[in-house]
Amino acid sequence: MKKVPLISVIIPVYNGGYPFVCCLLAMARSQFSDWELIVVDDGSTDESAAIADQFGAKVIQTKGREGPGAARNLGAEIATGDYLCFIDADCEVCEDVITKLAQKLQLQPEIDALFGSYDDAPAATNFVAQYKNLLHHYVHQQGSEDASTFWSGFGVVKRELFLKLGGFDVVRYPRPSIEDIELGYRLKQAGAKIHLAKELQVKHHKAWKLVGLVKTDVFDRGIPWTKLLLDNKSYLVNDLNLQTSSRVSVIATYGLIFCLLTSVFNPAAIIVGLILAILLLYLNWDIYCLFYEKRGLVFALKVVPIHWLYYFYGGLSFVLGTLSHWKPLLLGNARSR
Repeated sequence: MKKVPLISVIIPVYNGGYPFVCCLLAMARSQFSDWELIVVDDGSTDESAAIADQFGAKVIQTKGREGPGAARNLGAEIATGDYLCFIDADCEVCEDVITKLAQKLQLQPEIDALFGSYDDAPAATNFVAQYKNLLHHYVHQQGSEDASTFWSGFGVVKRELFLKLGGFDVVRYPRPSIEDIELGYRLKQAGAKIHLAKELQVKHHKAWKLVGLVKTDVFDRGIPWTKLLLDNKSYLVNDLNLQTSSRVSVIATYGLIFCLLTSVFNPAAIIVGLILAILLLYLNWDIYCLFYEKRGLVFALKVVPIHWLYYFYGGLSFVLGTLSHWKPLLLGNARSR
């Protein structure tokens, strides 16, 4: 009888290119052998499937572009491991993370799911990519190890539990969105123990550009996340991107903008605006110190305005998500009258 592996690594890919090769090369360097590699090709038009086959992966195909959530679900169906390890195709595991992961799972079998974080050395060198990936690194490194959500960039869950909960919700999230966050909330509601393993890190290769970043953060994350939280307010916890300091920073950002606009008519508003700017610096001082330590003073100074922009469109996402949440209810009430 064939031995069941401890871990099934599942990588969804669409036109993976060079980052996907780096992802597979990093996996191939693992000294741990009790795992299987499953690559789900989501309608690629390049050589991703052939490359994965050369690395000895089990390669399966979706029926076209179905999205990473559906691809992960498909991989989970054929997986035989006790644990499912999801890795994005543009992520490269650092050092021998699979060995460290296996050791943690064997020493702490009470863990039902866990996830890691990006490292502090993103592969993409442009400013926006460095900012976004380092911010992600900071948020996860500061998060509670007793986590309340999930992350599929590098996330692990017991296969039996994943299948019992129905996997990723591809009906609500047919495209890359917050399907991993929503799964984490369902895991937590089911009583699962989710662990944030800060030492298990991956290098992200995505070269974010500003317009693409804002579009993704607003339409694929901010709006759907707001709707999800309004659907179930028990999901609102003081952790990761939902920390109280972040919420206050959003309010302070809008207050600062209001003061700058009204200062045209009332110069005294500049004083209030200055106070709000100092508050924003205070609330985010640790983040800016991280950027200073990792990339120097000039980089840290450049981060401040783009980070305040992040809070601005985060607030906008909340407003749009709230309107989107209430619109069907309001229309339904209007029609029933």
